[in-house]
Amino acid sequence: MTWLARVVVLLSLWIGLPLLGAWLAGRSIEPYLEFPPVPTPGEPTSFSWVYFAVTAFLIVVVLGPFIWRVLSVQSRVPVRQPPARGFPVWGWLGIGFLAVAWILAWTRFPWFAELQPYTFTPLWLGYVIVTNALTWQRTGACMMTHRTGYWLALFLVSTVFWWLFEYLNLFAQNWYYTGERKTPSPAYFFSSSLSFATVLPAVLGTRDWLASFPRLTAGLHDFWQPPLPPSQWLAWILLLLGAISLFGIGLRPEQFYPMLWLAPLFLLLSLEIRAGRPTLLDAPRRGDWTPLWLGALAALVCGFFWEMWNNGNLSQWHYVVPYVDRFRIFHMPLLGYSGYLPFGLTCIAAADFFLPQVSSRPANERRLAR
Repeated sequence: MTWLARVVVLLSLWIGLPLLGAWLAGRSIEPYLEFPPVPTPGEPTSFSWVYFAVTAFLIVVVLGPFIWRVLSVQSRVPVRQPPARGFPVWGWLGIGFLAVAWILAWTRFPWFAELQPYTFTPLWLGYVIVTNALTWQRTGACMMTHRTGYWLALFLVSTVFWWLFEYLNLFAQNWYYTGERKTPSPAYFFSSSLSFATVLPAVLGTRDWLASFPRLTAGLHDFWQPPLPPSQWLAWILLLLGAISLFGIGLRPEQFYPMLWLAPLFLLLSLEIRAGRPTLLDAPRRGDWTPLWLGALAALVCGFFWEMWNNGNLSQWHYVVPYVDRFRIFHMPLLGYSGYLPFGLTCIAAADFFLPQVSSRPANERRLAR
């Protein structure tokens, strides 16, 4: 299957299956066909202590062995001192740019009122530059300086990538925006696209920086080897899971909404396996969980900053999360942060899928191995 054919299949399933589910549920599909997709506030949902407890238990069961492994092996990993290398000048400029953007985002100067709703993009451009500078300082390499073409391409891919999530949210209705007029229009599409363009560069840049700290992945290079089925069987299993999940998001969104963060990952991995390309699942077959661990952690770090900066912005997003909407940190319910973990893997899988000629592995990987 060619790359273009894989893209067509991915988009067809991603867009078509939720529509099919909504149609079979008896809802009109017309509201889901508006472009650009503009999320609206969902209906208030009930809270369930049983659902909350079961979800929290599953999160602990999944993450517990990895956290225990890292903590138990960490003390035996020597602290690697990075070479004496000054922080780059362009990194200091990035810090200055980030600081100014942060001030403008969280204050309400009358002279800045017209531009106040659009501070998200400058904030995250500053973050992306700073994380690349931190990586360069520790390793001597980063995406910005050593894979500039790939880094720039990520901004374009990221725009398409997050618009697809905005589309899925029309069905799930888990978040909506406030603070400025939100109607389908060219202006809304342009301003939103600029914001969405920073998602993949932020997550992958954070992943590269975290990769420069060996103790964060202590013991995960030779950990558990899961009994995964043969590749072609695995591809069909993932495709089926992804398809059922996307269909369910359209059919019964209140029950299937958590799959919004998993279904795209299943589809991306399935299509890449079918094409005979390397995927994130190759390393766990060898007992190496480092790529998955770093991707998940990177998205969680970005998630903290997304939610923190959102909390003080004029234009904000808010959440409607069925059954677990308690103990908010900023606007996000506590258990909602778990969604960032698979989202980090989806970011890496999407970068590999849409930019197949260039590996998404950290630019500093070889230097770290020395």
